[in-house]
Amino acid sequence: MTKHDLLIAASTIWVVVTAVLVMFMQAGFAFLEAGLTRMKNAGHIAGKNVLIFGICSIVYWAVGFGIAFGDGGLLSGTHGFFPSVTSLTDVGKAPFDWFSEIPGAAGYLFEVVFAGVSLAIVWGAMAERAKLWVYFAFGIWFTITYSIVSHWIWSPHGWLFKGTLTGGVGMQDFAGSTVVHYQGALAGLAGALILGPRLGKFGKDGRAHAIPGHNIPFAVLGTLILWFGWFGFNPGSTLSVDFGGMGYFAYVAMITNIAAAAGAVTGIVIAWLKLGKPDISMMLNGALGALVAITAASGFVAPWAAIVIGIGSGFIAVFGVIWVEKIGIDDPIGAVAVHGMSGVWGTLACGLFTVPLLAKNLATGTGGLVYTGSFKQLGVQALGLVCVGAFTFATSYAALWVMNKIWGIRVEEDVETAGLDVSEHGMWGYPEFYIPVPGGYGTGGHGHGQPPHVAAPTGAGVTAMVSHGAPAAFQD
Repeated sequence: MTKHDLLIAASTIWVVVTAVLVMFMQAGFAFLEAGLTRMKNAGHIAGKNVLIFGICSIVYWAVGFGIAFGDGGLLSGTHGFFPSVTSLTDVGKAPFDWFSEIPGAAGYLFEVVFAGVSLAIVWGAMAERAKLWVYFAFGIWFTITYSIVSHWIWSPHGWLFKGTLTGGVGMQDFAGSTVVHYQGALAGLAGALILGPRLGKFGKDGRAHAIPGHNIPFAVLGTLILWFGWFGFNPGSTLSVDFGGMGYFAYVAMITNIAAAAGAVTGIVIAWLKLGKPDISMMLNGALGALVAITAASGFVAPWAAIVIGIGSGFIAVFGVIWVEKIGIDDPIGAVAVHGMSGVWGTLACGLFTVPLLAKNLATGTGGLVYTGSFKQLGVQALGLVCVGAFTFATSYAALWVMNKIWGIRVEEDVETAGLDVSEHGMWGYPEFYIPVPGGYGTGGHGHGQPPHVAAPTGAGVTAMVSHGAPAAFQD
């Protein structure tokens, strides 16, 4: 075995392990999103993470991987569709020659889990009111949209990577603040605008009514799983054990951690000052927003800058979520602020704080404003945000608008009232609250789990409940 063979073996192990960590983030999204929404939708919200990852994995193998990383032009890959055994086992050969130290299959596995994360973000902003079939149709559409933008920023052939319009200065997005998070938030925003707010979210006077999540411990667990998974997300984006220097991924991991820590502490402190109480959900959003922001910058900045980036996201977590709600947008998990606004902040932060030496080592872009006094990299980052934003939002809004006009993407009012668990799936995430079981569930206080005040559903909700022997009444 040559030294090169050994490097390929080590890099392949590293990339596959980090890909698995990122895939585990789907569990984090399941807990986070289910915890921050109502129990009548918990099964639906959690279960969709399996569905969308399945859809994404197939579409990305068929066409997405080729669009994103296959040989091609400035706007899209044109080779590598339905990849063969040979192209997936080769190392550094067409059509996936960008992966020079791992086989194509390892490249696919790492990149598809990123596509799955971006798609998971979309549904957070659309939670509790979208029809199930929309996951299938828009999941296919968005996976392709995501792949096109991936090509622009991450493929050596892409126009933002090459700096085609910026004098050869490429856009810096180490692990996807723009590609993954900003895109997912924009598509989710498009969906939230078309769907409209959940029933009862806003009063006739336009004031927002709180719709608390049903399980804060779930949300905490989801956040910790996501934080854990981010150690695959950012460090794994080296795609080898020696990119940026042998073992450089350890530095990326450290930068990721301190940014998240700063975001969590800032989020809860700012919430305490602004809201009068140290809101746990704002602490979680602060940590997640910081992780989103440092995703672009994790390979490019110094530790002090990581803390600054985390603090900025802590502010965004509080004021961004409040502002989105204030303008009448119902975003149940705060995806627009946490993934969208923090994605913008993290992308621009590269233009401010990138260390010139690190940009040189990674052969991407140039030093930031703080070090060079030049606005060049900041301008490149802003250009990327504008172009990706316009493309992703326009295509997502158009696709969802057409689907809504033809078939309707929002569930009927009685279905939303009953909850998507029973209406869409004929089951509940918490059956003991709704279904009588011989001998009970062992909790005398619940009896059959029948809540003390109930409202009778109609339509699809009744049909589904009767099929499970449920009482014809339940709590909204």
